[in-house]
Amino acid sequence: MNYRATAPLTKGPRARRIAPAALAALTLTALTACTGGGVDGTPGAAGVRDPFFPKLGNGGYDVTHYGLTLGYDPENRHLTGTADITARATKKLSAFNLDLKGLEVKEVTVEGKEARFNRAGDELTVRPRDDLDRGETFRATVRYSGTPQTVTDADGAKEGWLKGEEGALAVGEPAGSMAWFPSNNHPSDKAAYDIKITVPKGLKAISNGELTHETTTNGRTTFAWHNAEPMATYLATVAIGKYDTKKSMTAKSDSGIPVFTAIDRTLPDGKYKKTEKVLSKIPEIMDWAELNFGTYPFSSTGAIVDDRVNLGYALETQTKPVFPSSEVNTSTLVHELAHQWFGNSVTPKTWQDMWLNEGLASYAEWLWEEDNGEDSAQDIFDALYEQGDDEDLWAFPPARQPDAASISDDPVYDRGAMVIHKIRETVGDDTFYDIIQGWTKTYRHANANTKDFTTYVEKHAGDDEAREELKKVWADWLYGDGKPDNP
Repeated sequence: MNYRATAPLTKGPRARRIAPAALAALTLTALTACTGGGVDGTPGAAGVRDPFFPKLGNGGYDVTHYGLTLGYDPENRHLTGTADITARATKKLSAFNLDLKGLEVKEVTVEGKEARFNRAGDELTVRPRDDLDRGETFRATVRYSGTPQTVTDADGAKEGWLKGEEGALAVGEPAGSMAWFPSNNHPSDKAAYDIKITVPKGLKAISNGELTHETTTNGRTTFAWHNAEPMATYLATVAIGKYDTKKSMTAKSDSGIPVFTAIDRTLPDGKYKKTEKVLSKIPEIMDWAELNFGTYPFSSTGAIVDDRVNLGYALETQTKPVFPSSEVNTSTLVHELAHQWFGNSVTPKTWQDMWLNEGLASYAEWLWEEDNGEDSAQDIFDALYEQGDDEDLWAFPPARQPDAASISDDPVYDRGAMVIHKIRETVGDDTFYDIIQGWTKTYRHANANTKDFTTYVEKHAGDDEAREELKKVWADWLYGDGKPDNP
């Protein structure tokens, strides 16, 4: 995610909050009562107890695939959806929950059999006709429709389903994906996706991964997208509107990665040309990023640029980061593409580990500047440090954000990047790049937290002296309060 202005040292932090869901446990109790006894399974939890968003996600199962079939009528803002969810039960389940905000649920089936369901706040509780055994792979199908909601955060920033003049844009960090499809809505549960979207003829529907087919019938066009690699729900996107998807932009980089870009056709001529020029750097940036961070973890890359929904920030949606034209610049493009390694492939276990995403992606910007004849990473570090007792930058340590409102504040980005620079300073360049590339390879398509990272770095630091120095970095820069000394 990126909320900065074009100047590399100026940020516009964004507070992030989500209202807690209603007490779904009461729903589970009621469901058990109405269906009688005689079961030995137990309900899955209605949240994964994330430190900042305890009601996001659900317990008792692990999703492996989402098959979403969507139809959208922009004129009436009406969405119809069928979600086919393939999952594995991690305990014997008598019931399980899905996260879904608004929208009317028409029917739920589990393994082809009609299932009971109930709603409580943002929780959809499902009780299969038969208990699900531990280890059992099952398929749940949810049919739903309605007007998808836009979620407004505490600072006024928006996510969820954003209405455009002729289409819409769906973005989900941290909680907005449940506004348009039912899911296990937490970064700790990643899955493959097939997303099929039908829209009025003349509009395009863009999503993650690769376009597998496009067909037009009776005045409506269906676009089918396949994302084979694991993806967290907050990284799923749908962009509906009038886009130019230029074939000239789908050339392969030297490393053989297809590039797909979609540019809002309604941009004024000057903005359009600037956008094209910046996005033409994607192959170059990808080659540079692979050299620095290791093999690219996905089968395609690209970008979506849309000005019709007043997004206000760029977001690292998987394989195709989303930008308003105001955020289309080389620095932000580097940041969001770096997120494909840091955040999208190596995904945080909880939202409290956000600095791992943003600190590393921000440091990627510093490295790009250094490697392209601009300020060195050391220059940028020094400029930040010399800001004095800046209340925003030193408000809290990166790994100890005080609450959900702070996960996108300056310490997560800037001080997070400063932690990465202190690692580089401690171990030297050769070991530093070995660590970064080893980290992305070891945790490729997995989840990791801050402890996993510090343990990995120490293990590969080279010698005991470096390990001892790193412990000081953690104490002062990663976990310590206030402005650290920098001898």
